[in-house]
Amino acid sequence: MIDHVHDLASVREATDRLLGAAALLDNAAVAAPSRLPGWSRGHVLAHIARNADALVNVLEGRPMYPDAATRDADIERDAPRGLDVHLADVRNTADRFQHSAAVPADWNRVVTMRNGVTDVAARLPFRRLIEVELHHVDLGLDRDLEDLSEEFTLREIAFLAERFSGNPDIPSLTLGTPDGRVWHTGRAEGTEEGTRLSVTGPAADLMGWLAGRREGTALECSGGGPLPVLPAL
Repeated sequence: MIDHVHDLASVREATDRLLGAAALLDNAAVAAPSRLPGWSRGHVLAHIARNADALVNVLEGRPMYPDAATRDADIERDAPRGLDVHLADVRNTADRFQHSAAVPADWNRVVTMRNGVTDVAARLPFRRLIEVELHHVDLGLDRDLEDLSEEFTLREIAFLAERFSGNPDIPSLTLGTPDGRVWHTGRAEGTEEGTRLSVTGPAADLMGWLAGRREGTALECSGGGPLPVLPAL
């Protein structure tokens, strides 16, 4: 059962935490590179704000983005802004998301995301939490993947495992952590016992690899071979 009320509260807390950390920057630091290749911190902050707008669109029955080119152009347009403008934009768009989510609605309805992906409305708050938490780490400030809560980390692993499930470009995988937690993902073929590849390691590193934030050097693949190449999110 997805608890969207709980997730909305978590989004609010995570947003306040991100804004508090970003408020310690200056304009030069906003223009400096983030941990995401090719993106400044300004790109990350602009994306966080525009993602809130996009999720409001989904909640209110509109297309998430007009098209991919517009999405990218909006981020490029907003990235060079000063710190105060970024902070106000992230704060105001976060408030609009919370306001839209507070309107009584059928949270079991199916909604359409980018690229035709569908999901239940109740998972939108968690999707927003992913954006805020991971991009806070991407800012390269006071937070790393190991600082994220266990609840979030395990849910994000499960979410990404589900997202990659059935993908023909990924071998059948068993993902595991040292404490015995297990997820399955990848293509459907080769799911018989003993035919899956196993990728194991600390939860934060497993999440980082699945989310494209780490190369997986702390993970082990069965047979000692290289980790499979994952498609971009």
